[in-house]
Amino acid sequence: MDSATRRRAMLQVLRLGGAGAAAAGLGVWLSRRSQHPAESAVPATRPNFQVSADPSLPEMAVIQGADPAALARRAIAELGGIRRFVSRGDVVVLKPNASWDRPPELAATTNPVLVAEVARLCREAGARRIIVTDVTIHEPRRAFQGSGIGPAARAAGAEIVLPEARLFRDVDLRGQVLNVWPVLEPFLTADKMINLPIAKHHSLTGATLGMKNWYGILGGPRQRLHQRIHESLVDLADFMRPTLTLLDAYRVLLRNGPSGGNTADVALEKTVIAGTDPVALDAYAAQAWWNLDWHTLRYLKLAADRRLGTLDYAALRTRFVTL
Repeated sequence: MDSATRRRAMLQVLRLGGAGAAAAGLGVWLSRRSQHPAESAVPATRPNFQVSADPSLPEMAVIQGADPAALARRAIAELGGIRRFVSRGDVVVLKPNASWDRPPELAATTNPVLVAEVARLCREAGARRIIVTDVTIHEPRRAFQGSGIGPAARAAGAEIVLPEARLFRDVDLRGQVLNVWPVLEPFLTADKMINLPIAKHHSLTGATLGMKNWYGILGGPRQRLHQRIHESLVDLADFMRPTLTLLDAYRVLLRNGPSGGNTADVALEKTVIAGTDPVALDAYAAQAWWNLDWHTLRYLKLAADRRLGTLDYAALRTRFVTL
């Protein structure tokens, strides 16, 4: 075979190989395009909004008094002040429970006075943006208006972000039960995350507190999470590690939660519990108002086993204050 013939043969092999590679590449591309788009979801890492521990400060503060705004201010002051948690220029997301079109007296949603005061403190610390958002159960505009959270937050200088479809991003939560879910964008892009749940009864788990409040970051068919609710709660808590948690127990919904609807089910406890250990806060509140522990609220033990916090809230450095 002369040199010209050999070159022609090699070119033919290359053309055939290229055609085969192109066909294989097309097959791969088509197979990827045919998959559910969530399989290429980002980010692949969990956001972590926590601040450094300070052994000179309390880990939990339990504050009682008549004014919800004063309770929020004092609770944060006891933990080191707002500037420990929020820096100038931060984008801060406040996550209340705004799920229901219910007035504050029914204790189905976070007290709007508490939400507004935390927003004011963030503004004083120099936050660039303060976003209040939640994926509500009732229609979002109705829920934010009827709960009072929307008007109170706006008056305090915060903006309300409603859960519009365009703002959800498919994310791999990398949980033991939860994998790819649509997450509302502000929960992925914030600099700091402050969890503002309310303490109330829940017909399925017994109580809904701080960790269950993270259900409000998700879109999609959330009722599916109830099939393995304890594991789902821990997966969410592992994904969302907040800067700070303030648990609203000014009014506590003792029965017929989570939506409530009757003031006879509400206890006026005039309390705020704040801290940096979400497991301990939930364990303390569950014991205080429902006499529940990890044997009933199994997610508490699962969360402690995953090192998200401690069940032994009595071992924490805790400040108790009555105003």
